Amino acid sequence: MHHHDEHGAVDRRTFLRGAVAAGVAVGAVGVGLGVRRALEPEPWDEAAFPPPGDAHVAVLAASSYDADLAGPVEDALRQIGADVRGASVLLKPNLVEFDPGTSINTDPRIVAAAVLAFRRMGAASVTVGEGPGHRRDTMFVVERSGLGDALRAVEAPFVDLNLDAVEPVPLRSRYTRLGELWLPTSVTRADVVVSMPKMKTHHWAGVTLSLKNCFGCVPSRVYGWPKNVLHYHGVQQSILDVAAAVRPDLAIVDGIVAMEGNGPISGEPVPVGAIVVGDDPVATDVVAASIMGVDPAAIAYLDEAARFLGQADPERIDTRGEDPSRLQASLAPAPGFDGAATG
Repeated sequence: MHHHDEHGAVDRRTFLRGAVAAGVAVGAVGVGLGVRRALEPEPWDEAAFPPPGDAHVAVLAASSYDADLAGPVEDALRQIGADVRGASVLLKPNLVEFDPGTSINTDPRIVAAAVLAFRRMGAASVTVGEGPGHRRDTMFVVERSGLGDALRAVEAPFVDLNLDAVEPVPLRSRYTRLGELWLPTSVTRADVVVSMPKMKTHHWAGVTLSLKNCFGCVPSRVYGWPKNVLHYHGVQQSILDVAAAVRPDLAIVDGIVAMEGNGPISGEPVPVGAIVVGDDPVATDVVAASIMGVDPAAIAYLDEAARFLGQADPERIDTRGEDPSRLQASLAPAPGFDGAATG
């Protein structure tokens, strides 16, 4: 771990500002969300979303899943000031499909490490939940991916969010016309929701990180496979409304091995060697995108989320741990992603 000082913070902010210079040039996606007239009200309830404050993000260097990850993850959570004492914690990994040759899913070993880290920090309970968008048989993916064994080893329960009890949550943002979302009670009633995505490029959204990962909180038994209703309303618009409804408290991005190219399923694995932990999903995704060599401002939903859901200003993101520029990779974007996709 580098000692964190003001000099280091300035270096990292400079890195975040200039990240795209060495990375992939991605066209502006903003057009996909429609140009707003100045007189229109903001598409979110200001009472529900006060202006984003300072964010805290820790970057870990980790080259292998076989190392002790629980200790470093706990250190990172403490560095960002996470407090889960007495809380019920829901970990939401990215579990899409099983294919042994690729890096589609959040690795089971980092999920199990997070279970241990949160318990050591005093969480009252830690549950793991996901609602995959493609396969109807979630438990098939849980077992084949190795997540089942990993969770049994740490005695953590798994809940299939596609089949969990649901309750309606009124939307406080209006990017889709859904008005409300039926969400699993495991999500709505958890004290702390942790988005645990795999660092990946995405053929519609540019990058899929902690905000996009909230899609798996939307139950397929209500919204269809693969979340058809969300795709109908526009992927970028749905990312914003879903993330605003779920409001993940913490994010842990698995970038030990990331995916480049035709994500979220068919891309190529690429070792990046980073875990990104933050107390703000927007800030976490900004730092992770920068490590991926993608300009965060060119990802429309991320740029828009920074207006109400979290912090994207490098001056207000306190980064701890490794210098992100040391870990920077330049991931090949998804074929056909020119930044103009609307979903």
